[in-house]
Amino acid sequence: MFNGKTKSDSFEIGASPVSTSASLIGAGTTMKGDITSNGDLRIDGTLVGNIHCSAKVVIGANGSVQGDVNGQQADIMGKVTGTIKVKDLLQLKGGSVVNGNIEAAKLQIEPTASFNGECHMTTPPATVSSSSKERAAENKREFKHAESAIAPA
Repeated sequence: MFNGKTKSDSFEIGASPVSTSASLIGAGTTMKGDITSNGDLRIDGTLVGNIHCSAKVVIGANGSVQGDVNGQQADIMGKVTGTIKVKDLLQLKGGSVVNGNIEAAKLQIEPTASFNGECHMTTPPATVSSSSKERAAENKREFKHAESAIAPA
């Protein structure tokens, strides 16, 4: 409006937008179907379907999910009936009810939370630090130096 550019000028054709904001299913809303999100997701209403999220999933105190939940992290304060798979930290807050299996690298359950199902602990995704990379490169250089010293001239 002020600089002559339209909103569509800032997007490349074919580029997929990356969401950094949270999506919300509000209290009093009932939704049927699967949800896929690249950003954080909060459910304060009712969802009958699966959640596939590459960020954090929050099920609010009045939230209810009848389906599977997959995400990077999850905070459950409401009710989930289904399998929960989290790559990092899963928190079952006070008053939450989970009926189904859970799989997480880290698990925190508050005393007043209810959980009925199997729990499988996974290893967290390995992160390679820059110092580890530097050590590996140094070891490779030392190995090549030792090879050249052994090789006949």
